[in-house]
Amino acid sequence: SGHLDGFSDPMCDCKETKLRYRADQLFASPIVLKETSETVGWVCIQEANDADMLKAAKKMAKKIMKENGHKGKEIEGFNFRDLTEVTEEEMAFIPSPGSGSPTLTMPRDFNLMFQTNVGAMSDASSVAYLRPETAQGIFINFKNALGTSRAKIPFGIAQIGKAFRNEITPRNFIFRSREFEQMEVEYFIPPGDDVWQPFHEKWMQESKDFLLSVGLREDLMGWDVHEGDGLAHYARACTDITFRFPFGEQELMGIAARGNFDLTQHTEGSGKSLEYYDEQSKERYIPHCIEPSLGVDRLILALICSAYAEDEVNGEKRNFLKFDPKIAPVKVTVLPLLKNKEQLVSVARELYDKLKMRWNVSWDASGAVGRRYRRADEVGTPFCITIDFDTIEKDAGVTIRDRDTTEQIRLSMDEVIPYLSEKIDGY
Repeated sequence: SGHLDGFSDPMCDCKETKLRYRADQLFASPIVLKETSETVGWVCIQEANDADMLKAAKKMAKKIMKENGHKGKEIEGFNFRDLTEVTEEEMAFIPSPGSGSPTLTMPRDFNLMFQTNVGAMSDASSVAYLRPETAQGIFINFKNALGTSRAKIPFGIAQIGKAFRNEITPRNFIFRSREFEQMEVEYFIPPGDDVWQPFHEKWMQESKDFLLSVGLREDLMGWDVHEGDGLAHYARACTDITFRFPFGEQELMGIAARGNFDLTQHTEGSGKSLEYYDEQSKERYIPHCIEPSLGVDRLILALICSAYAEDEVNGEKRNFLKFDPKIAPVKVTVLPLLKNKEQLVSVARELYDKLKMRWNVSWDASGAVGRRYRRADEVGTPFCITIDFDTIEKDAGVTIRDRDTTEQIRLSMDEVIPYLSEKIDGY
């Protein structure tokens, strides 16, 4: 697959603290005096959102200027560059975040493959690597999938599973980790320079539509087109959908045009032809593919960031998660008005047992109803159902409260499941 030679990130080491950093996640800027345009030092900070980076840079610059006898002087605006873009001469003045002194090495490639050994012996013959992406299983099984499904190009194969990367600096909660859940589609298309671009653009739009449909905020999303050295070793084009997290704008989903790199590599490595016979054009060719790739953990983090909301209810501040009902972890909370009234509890329990056969629902019988509503709001539960005395004495149905509007409606027992099904599942 080419990953052993080409799958790497740029890395810098601090020679004093022995800490290791990703070079493209450290940003340096000269400290330039406004009056004389003289460079009196450098700042070097770790990647974060713009406000936090500026705050950290100002704090570091203030300290450096005081040490160099320039306290109180005005400086020009920072011109940040990541450490992959600095020269060796500049690196000699850039302080390490760990030591505060210019003790960083120049960036060098760090292989992201997770190495392990298979079998009883730990020698060169037993070396193996945990997969860095799920895609290769699809390419290896391309011939089997083609033969058993009788699919005709264009068609796609989707997969979800664990992937592993030997990250230099895992950070930012579940955004960057060494073990993560990944879902990918390999969408196989005919070859030709004029063929892949329309498919690539179509998948870019459909990928964004999918992310919007599950609840991501469009105002926090953006695009990042990879060019030149920014492309992976297998890609002829790649565009990322980015998301503005609290710690800065980061890649969320990549849509790559992989060409026929992978099927060609596996053909050469195995000696088995992975060509496709096109019955319409009467040609044999190795298909090209478009690959939308998404980290599930990153998506969950983006969903939480998009869903977080604050408002005011009856004069009180409320924090809640505004999940779309179809992706909310808990769909409904069932609340008997009083937990010590057997009639209320039994009716509520019967409804709860019916609902949990279709959705993930919760039961909450402790405390005031208002407080229970708040608990449900905080975990993003879209609907709360209250069983009260009118339910059992007047056969007046139940109260269903909407999380977002806090409005309440009354429905009969027979109407509850059809109402929830339409709201949650869309039918």
